[in-house]
Amino acid sequence: MQSSTKKEGRPRGRPRAYDPEEALARARDAFWRNGYANTSLDDLSEATGMNRPSLYGAFGDKHALYLQTMERYVEAGRAAMDAALDSALPLRDALMCVFDRALDWYLPPHEAARGCLLIGTAAVEAVNDDAIRELLAAGLRSFDKAFERRLRTALAQGELPPEANAPVLARLASALLHSTALRARAGDSRASLRAMAVAGVALICGSAPAASDARAAARRAK
Repeated sequence: MQSSTKKEGRPRGRPRAYDPEEALARARDAFWRNGYANTSLDDLSEATGMNRPSLYGAFGDKHALYLQTMERYVEAGRAAMDAALDSALPLRDALMCVFDRALDWYLPPHEAARGCLLIGTAAVEAVNDDAIRELLAAGLRSFDKAFERRLRTALAQGELPPEANAPVLARLASALLHSTALRARAGDSRASLRAMAVAGVALICGSAPAASDARAAARRAK
């Protein structure tokens, strides 16, 4: 029989048997594969290894869990963009770095093409869900702003002509990124998507692709 002293020395409550960040990452992947509507609580329970009461206790209902995974995704995407858009790199190289890293996300090796979690799932639900629509809009704006900051730096450094409109070019870069995500999910090859990115970056930068890039992209697209 255990003594009362030993009982009193135990911490109250059950210790956490899960890693919150890992659980969110696993939930994110479930939403990414199936979409919001087609991901059930049983799917989330299986993905995270947590039963329903534990899921509710840790993250709230399915809607709250989805919003949390989306917030993490947007934060990670913005951080990746900021790192890729290094002002020490030439503008063309920095923009291509964004697209190359995005393609790594959209087309994971040995897995089905998944595109962008934000565009692929939130855009569908935003029509009837105010919270998801606000999160989607904020995410898109954050990507626009990341591009715009780098383009303003390019203007200041003389990489773009003085008349270049940084906000408009930033939206053009974002549109290219979102189109890449949709086409990745639709089955376009990595080679064709990268060739599209090379052409789009050339348009943004105001010149034709470097000859070596153009030839390489054309060969990969065949």
